[in-house]
Amino acid sequence: MTLLSRIALIALLALPQLVLGQTFPSKPIRLIVPYAAGGAVDALCRPLAQKITELTGQPVIVDNRPGANATLGTNIVARAAPDGYTIVMSSINHYIVPFFSKNVPYDAVRDFTPIIIATVVPNVIAVHPSLPVNSIRELIDYAKKNPGKVFYGTTGIGSTHQLGGIMLGQMARIEIEHVPYKGGAPTINDVLAGSIPMAILTATTILPHARAGRLRALAVIEGKRARAAPELPSVGETVQGYAVPDTWLGVLAPANTPRPVAESLNSIIRKAMHAPDVKPRIEALGMEVTGNTLDEFAATVRSDVEVFRKILTTAGIKPE
Repeated sequence: MTLLSRIALIALLALPQLVLGQTFPSKPIRLIVPYAAGGAVDALCRPLAQKITELTGQPVIVDNRPGANATLGTNIVARAAPDGYTIVMSSINHYIVPFFSKNVPYDAVRDFTPIIIATVVPNVIAVHPSLPVNSIRELIDYAKKNPGKVFYGTTGIGSTHQLGGIMLGQMARIEIEHVPYKGGAPTINDVLAGSIPMAILTATTILPHARAGRLRALAVIEGKRARAAPELPSVGETVQGYAVPDTWLGVLAPANTPRPVAESLNSIIRKAMHAPDVKPRIEALGMEVTGNTLDEFAATVRSDVEVFRKILTTAGIKPE
């Protein structure tokens, strides 16, 4: 076979893939939300789905499948055909949970194709006003003088909130105890009541209470200040080197989704998220609209997983 013949054959073999990307979508898309209807992720997905429908002419069906730390709904996508028509709005916790649980029914990395990070959600450390601290430095000093007396609530085991607490304990060399709840609502209720002195939760959950004086917000756990609360320092401004990876919400498709289809999904979702009638609605939820390429998302996943592995191995945490 001549060189010219080989080139022609390669082009011919690639043609179906190119056509596939250009014609996608040609039927309804099922967007799995592995959380309950009415929550923050659901509130993100509703206007997003509507806008994708407007852009493509194909219905986007939002399918809430909560349960089992989001693995129930996510497993539907892991087992779906890799054609781009069944996708999930996941979060960074997708890659954290397997470090804590043996019961995840899929491989969080190998069984999925990362499509796009849609939003970043800042997270805040806040305390009940009865705790005599006004900054991360004062919190660290208090915890050192009162070992075993500082407890922090989060949305559950295997969350970035718990990761933030583990890192603070490690890097500041303080003893703080994790109290896992089943979601943000019971956590915020208990810290407001003073049943626990501290919580690490989303800025969306914390800030209304902090600004009303019911809680005292100390810092964000990410590596930089949040647009939603620029007045709050990052923990890293006090504890050198401290930075929890950004808590993102992003779309995953099944493994082996054809590259042209994945690129089409990425482009469509990016356009929908940045639409002038969608972006303000998402930002009103306390989320920062982002949007990256397939390769950038894949690189973020690799980096995040290595950070989790290092932190949790140091902490002696093993899946149970």
